Amino acid sequence: MDSNIKSIGVLTSGGDAPGMNAAIRAVTRAGIFNGMKVYGIYRGYRGLISDEIVEFKTNSVSNIIQQGGTMLKTARSTDFMTEEGRRIAYENMQQHGIEALVVIGGDGSLTGASIFAGEYNIPVVGLPGTIDNDLNGTDTTIGYDTALNTIMQSMDKIRDTATSHERLFFVEVMGRNCGYLALNSAIASGAEAAIIPEISIEKDQLGELIEQGFRKSKSSSMVLVTESEVTGGAMKLAERVKTEYPQYDVRVSILGHLQRGGSPTAQDRILASRMGVAAIQALMENQRNVMIGIRENEIAYVPFKRAIKKEREISRELLEVLRISSI
Repeated sequence: MDSNIKSIGVLTSGGDAPGMNAAIRAVTRAGIFNGMKVYGIYRGYRGLISDEIVEFKTNSVSNIIQQGGTMLKTARSTDFMTEEGRRIAYENMQQHGIEALVVIGGDGSLTGASIFAGEYNIPVVGLPGTIDNDLNGTDTTIGYDTALNTIMQSMDKIRDTATSHERLFFVEVMGRNCGYLALNSAIASGAEAAIIPEISIEKDQLGELIEQGFRKSKSSSMVLVTESEVTGGAMKLAERVKTEYPQYDVRVSILGHLQRGGSPTAQDRILASRMGVAAIQALMENQRNVMIGIRENEIAYVPFKRAIKKEREISRELLEVLRISSI
């Protein structure tokens, strides 16, 4: 049976990711196309509490598909973590007549959405907007492809200087507890290794790297490192090399927020557009508490509980590809 939702709100929350604007645009226009009123909620859950809610028309989202970041802005909200904060958010939604929410963000944002939906029985659909690609039930997330390309381009430039000086470079990328960015960037840029949280738990990756006759035949080496408490990050590893293997000339490059910006790639724009349209479709089909995922290039509805349940498993096949191709 079709739902009769007449008005929805859309917000972006947590860390920004390239392609979020494409998603906002698709949600807005798909909503309007299907006869709904669409409200843009600025600054994520914080704006839902402080009532930064504006009705969007088709032209509110003109000319944004090519922009990185999010035009709706994003903010961390500690208030939304409280029952009182969520009550105010719900009252603001009621005042504007907003009956359902589309939330674009990562695991923290979807966790918040799940709690809110449960407390007030509101239909909420999530879109996976995070460069980390750390959500379950989807092959990829909005912003991941762009971040991967940014890292690859940076790595190509670092290689030029690494080769000139015969140095060992540790390049730190984002990812929190998920090594997908580091692992795939390492494959794409021809790096020697990726030091990632999933494997750091199993063994000492640095020790193994150097013991295996690291750099025997190479004039320079580049290693990607996930910024994480588990790996210790690039600085910690560099310090270890200086103490334990002083024969190496080590340099560190931390890419930081560079990875989050930039114009989204075609792949991210298409993914975000498909997911945005699918979010409205899901609401019309009476879906609630689901994240829109993509699996084998088909749209999938993933229950929030599954999407955020635990760390995403790393692909052993990718690890093998890197190991073989970097000898």
